[in-house]
Formats: sequence, structure tokens, C-alpha cells
Amino acid sequence: MIVGKLRGTVAVVDDDASLRRSVGRLLYAYGFPAVEYQSAEAFLGRDPNILIDCLVLDIDLGGMSGIELQHKLKEAGSKLPVIFITALEDPRLKIQAEQAGCIAYLRKPFAGFGLIDAVKKATGS
Repeated sequence: MIVGKLRGTVAVVDDDASLRRSVGRLLYAYGFPAVEYQSAEAFLGRDPNILIDCLVLDIDLGGMSGIELQHKLKEAGSKLPVIFITALEDPRLKIQAEQAGCIAYLRKPFAGFGLIDAVKKATGS
């Protein structure tokens, strides 16, 4: 159980448990606390006491897509910075992600420093 509110937290939303854990560990190694979610729906149902400063979001999730989640968040007034990650090679998805206002669009497998640089940009670190 988390007591109080966490700040500076990066949410990692990916349906691939191994990748999700790896990204979480990488973020932690660079001083960014991370909270992992297996789906967009799990992220939407998260503990409201966990303040998220940045979202690392897979585009291709089992239910609601990452782009759909970002649209839903924007409609709700969220200005949460989003970094999209994907294994899909589809130029249309990249255009959609950029039009949705993402901080970065990273293709899997991506270099760890690329993700860390994007998180630093998103969080102003």
C-alpha cells in the first residue's frame, strides 16, 4: 500500500510483461520511479493517489489502443506527456501519434538512452 502521493512517477503501459518490467527497471536505474500497467484499462483504473508525470505507452495493446487512451486522456483535460513505443512498422501510426502530441515515438527495440532522454524532456529533468 502506498502512503501519501508519489511525485515524478512514470507510468509504463504495455501488455508485454517482460518489456514492461525491463522499462521499469531502466527508469528506476536513472532515478525515475515507475509504475507498471498491463493495459490502458488498468491505467485508467489506477490508484488516484499516484501522481503520474509521464506516460510510456505501447500503441498496440490488447483492448483499448495507446492512441485511444491518449485521446481519452486529452478529452478529460489531461496534459500528461506521452512517449509512444511500438513494434509496429506503420507510418500512419507514427503520424497519428505525433498529431496526438506525443513527446517521442520509439520503435521497439529502442535504445535505452533514447527513452531516458524522452522521459527527461517530458518531465523537465
